[in-house]
Amino acid sequence: MLVHPKDEMRQLAARNKSRILFHRAKAVFPDGTTRVTVERDPFPIYIQGGEGAHLLDVDGNRFLDLNNNFTTLIHGHAFAPVCDAVSKLLHSGTCFANPTEHEIALAELLTARIPAMERVRFVNSGTEAVMFAIKAARAFTGRHAIARIEGAYHGAYDWAEVGQNLVPGAEGWEPSAVAAPAYRGAPPSLAEEVHLLRFNDVNGLDERLGASRDRIACIVIDPMPSRAGLMHPEPTFIEALCKIARKYGILIISDEVLNLRQSYAGASARYGLTPDLITAGKIIGGGFPIGAIGGREEVMRVFGADHAKPLLPQGGTFSANPVSMVAGRVAMEAMTQEAFNRLEEMGDRLRSGLKAIIARYDADFSVTGAASLFRIHPKRRAPIEFRDAYQGACEAAVMRGLSSHFLEMGILLPMGAAACLSTAMVDSDIDLILEAFDAFLALEVRS
Repeated sequence: MLVHPKDEMRQLAARNKSRILFHRAKAVFPDGTTRVTVERDPFPIYIQGGEGAHLLDVDGNRFLDLNNNFTTLIHGHAFAPVCDAVSKLLHSGTCFANPTEHEIALAELLTARIPAMERVRFVNSGTEAVMFAIKAARAFTGRHAIARIEGAYHGAYDWAEVGQNLVPGAEGWEPSAVAAPAYRGAPPSLAEEVHLLRFNDVNGLDERLGASRDRIACIVIDPMPSRAGLMHPEPTFIEALCKIARKYGILIISDEVLNLRQSYAGASARYGLTPDLITAGKIIGGGFPIGAIGGREEVMRVFGADHAKPLLPQGGTFSANPVSMVAGRVAMEAMTQEAFNRLEEMGDRLRSGLKAIIARYDADFSVTGAASLFRIHPKRRAPIEFRDAYQGACEAAVMRGLSSHFLEMGILLPMGAAACLSTAMVDSDIDLILEAFDAFLALEVRS
């Protein structure tokens, strides 16, 4: 879908203050931003504030937010119970070298809800959580290599990054992808220590894991890989993964930094995955920085220092800081089973509505996701693995056009990432999303 030059000029004028701020930012940041995930078309939208399901930018434009800081804000913006609790806490201090009762309260909540979390440690981000989970698996097994799913995102730890940016070759995909470091200058040895698996590929599991079974400490898996396509895990794949991992003494790490929002007990419980370790973040911080590593008590003992130096020392100046602990506890307490049920009902209605619109236009689109998450693909068949979800240049251009169209209708739809709902949303918000998608496909058909 092409944007008319007059429409483009009008869009730029409506975001003039954002344009000016981006000009300032380029003088102090390497590319004008501090996160590679910040979208720009041609510059970022700078935010003045948020309330509930909506954002207000510096130019006064109001948007329905389907990003929610990459699925973090499950209650939307400025959730009153969190704001009140944090405001009260600030008068007694923000961080200490000593522990506080607040970290115990959040840990008690998480271990009571999530079957895989018998014990837990807090860190400051999802990246840290995955990093320390991998280290814990190494410390427990004495092995150094890992396995992970093609195309999935697990943060910025060197080993976790390998295989997240695969692209097909000139003749298409290789049957088994060759692992490669994610950035220039990374040690080439990383490729020898990371083994790539294809999501939902039952037949390839035993072959790939068995060949290096004495070297692999863990399998890192997002039960519904978000950046890789937000695909449903096949029950046979989950069953085979658990069986083969147990056979070879390989630990399973369920990365639920994003997908913990799939149910009251998380994503692994939803899909029948039985991990040894689980990572969490985003929604458990109530809008503040957080990460958590949980798991079987036996495995989590690698962090313990009851009698001697721990097998795996883990610290962090802001780990378990009171602000994140209090905000997280309050946010999670509000996520009752009823709250999860309501989000799922809205998500089901939205995904069903999107699919019905696609069918009505007989369009080359599909929808994936579950619970409060969804993703639209410029593919006639819904992907079942990363290779299916990979977008070529033409498909990526279509999705940029979709995001631009949504923006014109007052909706922030993330490009190349999972979109999400929040408890602050109402039925009319779902109606607006469906209306925007219907209008987009109508324009596609005419063009």
